[in-house]
Parts: sequence; C-alpha cells; structure tokens
Amino acid sequence: MEKAISVSRVCKLDTDSKLKAFVDVSISGIVVKGFSVVNGSKGLFVSMPRHQGKDGKWYNTVYPVTKELKQQLSQAVLEAYNS
Repeated sequence: MEKAISVSRVCKLDTDSKLKAFVDVSISGIVVKGFSVVNGSKGLFVSMPRHQGKDGKWYNTVYPVTKELKQQLSQAVLEAYNS
C-alpha cells in the first residue's frame, strides 16, 4: 500500500535563527503536526516532530519506518517550503 504524503500547512518564520518553518504533513489522511525545516551546516533539512522530556532532552515523537519513507517526507516538506 503506497502512502499518500502531502503538506497541509507551511508556517515560515521570518527570523535569523536556524529554524526556518513549522510544517504539518498529511499521510494517508492523518495529519501529523510539528515537522520543522532547519538550516544546518550542510543546508536545509527536515526535523521530525519532537517533545522535551522531564530530563530536558528532546525526543522524536514520529519515526519513519524506512529510509525511503524518510526521504519521501523530507522531499515533500522541502518542496513545499521552497515553493
């Protein structure tokens, strides 16, 4: 079963920080909120939704099962961000 991935919302940030946008993604009819577009040392990349634990560390709340799915998510998010 192929997963239908589409970006439902891009909220670009007008700041000098590395965080460039928050993105919501629809995957087969389920909306996942909290993806981030970040400007890293090697260029833009997509950060998975995450939360801060009681220990102060950040933990991902969404895990793509395969490399292919992670690439599809990243491609969809970055295309929407750049358009």
